[in-house]
Order: sequence, then C-alpha cells, then structure tokens
Amino acid sequence: MSTSPRTEATSESTDMPMSETGPGPAGGIQHPVTKTVGPRPGTHYPGRLGARIASVPAPLYLVLAALVLVAALTGNLPDTMVAGFAATILLGGLFIWIGNLFPVVRDFGLPTVLCTFAPATLAYFGLMPENLVTVVQNFIDGHGFLDFFVIGIIAGAILGMPRALLLKAGPRFAVPIVGCLIATFVLVGLLAAVTGFGFIEGILFIAAPIMAGGLGVGALPMSEMYAAKTGGDSAAFMGDLMSAVVMANVVCILIAGIYNGLGKRKKQLFVGFNGHGQLLRIKGRSDELTVPPKRDTSSFIALGKGLLIAGSLFVFGELIAALLPGGLHPYAWAIIAAAAVKIFGLLPQDVEDSTADWGDLIGAVLVPALLVGVSLTYIDITEVLASLSNPLFILLTICTVIIATLTSGVLGWLVKFNFVEASITPGLVMADTGGSGDVAVLSAANRMHLMPFAALTNRLGGALVLFVTSLIVPFLA
Repeated sequence: MSTSPRTEATSESTDMPMSETGPGPAGGIQHPVTKTVGPRPGTHYPGRLGARIASVPAPLYLVLAALVLVAALTGNLPDTMVAGFAATILLGGLFIWIGNLFPVVRDFGLPTVLCTFAPATLAYFGLMPENLVTVVQNFIDGHGFLDFFVIGIIAGAILGMPRALLLKAGPRFAVPIVGCLIATFVLVGLLAAVTGFGFIEGILFIAAPIMAGGLGVGALPMSEMYAAKTGGDSAAFMGDLMSAVVMANVVCILIAGIYNGLGKRKKQLFVGFNGHGQLLRIKGRSDELTVPPKRDTSSFIALGKGLLIAGSLFVFGELIAALLPGGLHPYAWAIIAAAAVKIFGLLPQDVEDSTADWGDLIGAVLVPALLVGVSLTYIDITEVLASLSNPLFILLTICTVIIATLTSGVLGWLVKFNFVEASITPGLVMADTGGSGDVAVLSAANRMHLMPFAALTNRLGGALVLFVTSLIVPFLA
C-alpha cells in the first residue's frame, strides 16, 4: 500500500513512462516510485494510463463521480461514514487535479486553496446538492472524521520521530523552534494590542494557526478548542483561521524566493549569513539532525496497529480531559502521552513504526478529503471575505511570517546554524501549510534537501504550538 504524500501531489498532473523515479512538484526533484504488488505500481504512481484524478484513471473517476452526484441530486446519498469518504475523496481529488493544471500558481498552493475555499463557495451560491452538503457535514462533525484525521497525524508525527533524534538534536534545534514560537506569539500579540485587534485575539486567531506548520494540527483542532472554551460553534472560527494560514503560505513562498535570489548573488552580509543549503556552520554534527526517509510501503497489519495506537491515544486524551475539566484540551493530553511513550520507549519499535505509517497514510490520502469537508462544514465565505478585506488582518498575517522568519534566523545563527537556512527551517516551514507548503517553500528557496529538517520542524513545532495554544485558550473571552 503506497503512502507517499509527495507523489500524490503530482500524480494527477504527470504522465510519464514506467521507471523508478518520477518528477517532483517543482520539476527536476526526483522521488522514488515503489512497486507494491508484483508488476503493479504504487497507488499514487502517475502511470501510463492517461490523466488520473484522485489517483484513478479519469474515465473511472467520471463514472464514480457521476454515481455520487446522481445519488445526491435525487436525495439518495446515504448519510453514513462510507458515503462521506466517497464524496470527500472524489471532491478533493478533483480540486487537487484542477489546481495542478496551472503552472507557477500551483507552486503557490493553488490546489490547497481550491480544496479549502472552492466547495464553500459553490455551496454559498447554491451549486452543491443539499443532500451532499448534509452528508459531508455529518461526516466531518457528527461521525468524527476530524478527530480521526488529527489524532492520526499527531500520533504518527511524534512516534515516528527517532528517539535519539529527540534526545540529541532536540536541544539544539529546539532553540530556534521554541524561541521563534515565543517571540512570534508575544510580538504579534503586542502588535495586535497596539492596533486594536487584541493581544489574545492576535495570538489565537493569527499567530497560532499560522505557526502550527499545517492545517491538520493548526486551524482544524484550534477551531474545536476555541468553540469548546466559548461554548460557540467551531464554524464561527474556521474562516478566520483558514484565511490566515492560506495567506501566510503565499508570503512564505515569496520570502523563500527572495532568499534564493540573495543566494545567487554569492554575497555574505555577515559571517554565517548564507550557508547555500548547509544548515550548520560547524562540521560533524549534521548526523544528529537526520530524519529517516518516509517509507513508501506498509503492510495492512502494520496500518491496523497504527490505527489502534492512534485511537487509544485519542481515548486517553478524552478521558484525562473529562477527569480534569477546565484543563488542557484532549489533543494536548494526547500529545503529552505520545511524547512520554516515545521518550521512555514504552512501545516496541514495530508498533511505533506502524503508528508512523498510519499517520503517513492519513497525510498522503486524506488531506484533500479533509479540506473539502472542512470547507463545506465550517467555512462561511461571507466571513472569509470580511477577513480578507480587513487591512489589519492582512498586516498582522504578513508580520507573523516576517517575525517568525527573522527570529528563527537570528536564534538559529546563535546556535551555529546559518541565518538563511535557519530562517527557512524552522522559520518559514513553521508558517506554511505543512507538507505541500514545505515542498513549495523549499522549492522556491532551491533547498529541497532540507526536507528532513522540515519534517522535524512540523513534527516537533506543530505539536508544541498546539500544546501552547491549549494553555492560552482559557484566556479567550
């Protein structure tokens, strides 16, 4: 079973002969393509069968989409989890495919933007069958797909991080991650207070979702936290949070391009300014910052074990939150539990690997489906337009990215990283949209080989931001 997220990003828009490697989303970057069942290629392999949408041949996709559409138009689409999977995967695959048709702008996150806002826009204008919208909304909220997705990502990210890496490289890499987070939260909060936006509001509605390093551990669970605290509906928060994340991703890519341009000039503004791709200014320590590559294959049994561990962590988080009301959010307790399990080596290695595989599967297959579901369930286009028409909101979003970039660069430089590379990861990588955002940022900066450090940033930084946010939520009025 293939679980490679980066091959998924280009599978719908690439047509190439059978080989061992395929072009990456930025062109020229090679990624392995693993054959998993005899001569059959992996699930997300572009193949030689023509255009593919949602990783299946276009003619088959059209048949499946027509089936779901007819059922929805006639009011016969079952309001079940199974129908929810079918509807969201088909819609997500379509918008990813459309977004990948357009060169240049696809590298600025167009597929993600379409998945995030196009379904809500179509529903706003009455162009989505009511039956389909109802099924998707119940799937995301009532049937718990959001929890299913978030806990899988959290468990896989933490348990998939090598223990030695956490213990040896953690202290060094933690300096720019933690320092960048604290500085960004405080400075953006102060700027928001001075401009009348509000100190806590600036942190929770702009800095926090942007700095989470992705939607799965950012805007989505944060909206649930805010709703639980205020007694409101998470949909009331989702528009602002998603708008900030998407806009910040574009700013990140632009800054990465500027760094790439500075690198071509071959000028050092100061000692350790530009490593031209080398993260550390000292030698012999880069092995401590090595993240093993994600596996492209896994077994059904392994994925089943990963699902069990992720589900158990979710139950633990819910249980502790119920026993200690008014404290941390269940996601935060799940993060603490996963980190403790990893640090103290409480699980066999094969079980940890299985959990990581499960998280990779979720990230590879279900991100477009989740974005589509969130769009139809939580995003109010009227509120999004109001946010994007607010100059103060735009200003604070841009300032968040700039502050994160500069503080990460400075703090990284102090612990012997090169300034530009430390600005990119963890700085820009924390502020983009996660997996697809990392690819776009590192591609624009011409530093794709820093992807392992981006993975480290997303795993550690994302969990840390979500945890810190859960501590601040009680101050939300």
